[in-house]
Amino acid sequence: MASGKSRKSSKRPSSGSPSSSSPFASKKKRPMTPLIADDVDSPSSSPASFTTSSDLNTGNSTIVFKDPNFEHSGAANTKRKGWKNLKQILTIERGLPWKQDDPTYGSIDAPPAFKPAKKYSDLSGFPAKYKDPRTGIRYSDASEFSTIRNLPSDIVTGYLAIRKAAPL
Repeated sequence: MASGKSRKSSKRPSSGSPSSSSPFASKKKRPMTPLIADDVDSPSSSPASFTTSSDLNTGNSTIVFKDPNFEHSGAANTKRKGWKNLKQILTIERGLPWKQDDPTYGSIDAPPAFKPAKKYSDLSGFPAKYKDPRTGIRYSDASEFSTIRNLPSDIVTGYLAIRKAAPL
């Protein structure tokens, strides 16, 4: 094929590209034009027999489901109601006359959790996978374990007191 003639491509022309010669391939969307029927022979389908919504609204009929005396409550008030934060709610709540058995935001206790509490290392604060059986201190890796074994007993009881755990 070195004679200079171009060989016809065996690929199909693409239909989705905007550069194709299709009349529908423009990038801008055009509004659809209504289809006009060519053969309208029946007398009931004449344009005079169609009614539009403007024809229905021109009558002096009252709408049954609307109250003529209705006033929208938010029509006169243009200011939007703001949210109150927790501190504002608690301040207002303290000023109200409450009985002893009335529930308030401060008196509601949460139920116990279904998931067990996460355990953290007493030394580093990382999630603790291990607990020293001799001292009861939680730790996360081997370097913390060697540090725990070298701690004096009063420091160990101090760490356990911070966690509110009983010394072993």
